[in-house]
Amino acid sequence: MSSLARQPLCLASIFLVPLLTLAAPAWLGIAGVSPSWGVLWLLPWALVEGPVSGAIAGLMLGLLLDGLHPGPVSEIPALLFLGWWWGRFGRRFPPLERSFSLGLLAMVGSALLGITLLLQFVLLQPDTFIQALRGSQLSVPPRGWTPSVLGMAGLHILGAQILITGLLAPILCSLQLLFWRRQRVLQR
Repeated sequence: MSSLARQPLCLASIFLVPLLTLAAPAWLGIAGVSPSWGVLWLLPWALVEGPVSGAIAGLMLGLLLDGLHPGPVSEIPALLFLGWWWGRFGRRFPPLERSFSLGLLAMVGSALLGITLLLQFVLLQPDTFIQALRGSQLSVPPRGWTPSVLGMAGLHILGAQILITGLLAPILCSLQLLFWRRQRVLQR
């Protein structure tokens, strides 16, 4: 068991992610799009704790976030991979201390998460996706919403989420890294 997982305060911090996702503070978004809170929490955890604990935390976080929305798509595969990858990154290289590195890793993680969700939707519901591409009668979009407009809206949301996650990561992830590294040292 990892050292941070033994501390109730650190382990309980994972429950802030669904709360922030539901609250979606408008002042922390771009054009109505919130950052990827799961990525912002998982990045410093995995960097401090390593690949196994990062993957387990990604799995737990994915289960919590999947409980917020119904449907066939899941955040578990992307968060599981990101937790493992960032954990390996934290073990193999010198400790990350630069804000630019944290922002870049958060942007990559947010992009991977969004693309994974899109691919799952396309693979699990191909009929809906094909109907949207053909411009068939869709029950959701009102008049004037063509598939190209819907596609551009999806790209806008993905781009805005990547940008706001990358902008917030140097601040939030740096604070979490400092806190969790200190907690880890104090426990030893």
